[in-house]
Amino acid sequence: MVLSLHGRVATAIVLYLTVVGAWGLILGARRLGPTPGFVGALVVAELAAIAQGLLGIVLLFTRPPTQPLHVLYGFALALAIPLAATFVRTREQRTASFTYGLIALFAAGLAIRGITTA
Repeated sequence: MVLSLHGRVATAIVLYLTVVGAWGLILGARRLGPTPGFVGALVVAELAAIAQGLLGIVLLFTRPPTQPLHVLYGFALALAIPLAATFVRTREQRTASFTYGLIALFAAGLAIRGITTA
């Protein structure tokens, strides 16, 4: 059951981060900074990545991944958004939206790579 949930959450994270990434790029193209709703969406994405990691830790002891690289992608996914937040603190608002959008799309790619290495 945990394995099935881990897989479904991974798919949801890919789809969600793709939408959030497009939202960030649209905000940047419209010369807008991150809106409160967008920042909330990033927080939800981060919480989902952490929850996914907790499920992964449970699975690590019961059914380890076939490729250890899978774990690295999980850590990178969980760290991507917080690292982006430290980078955009001193940037102009438009740049912050673009950066968050690109990082969300990058994180979606990390999730896809994690799925393919499971």
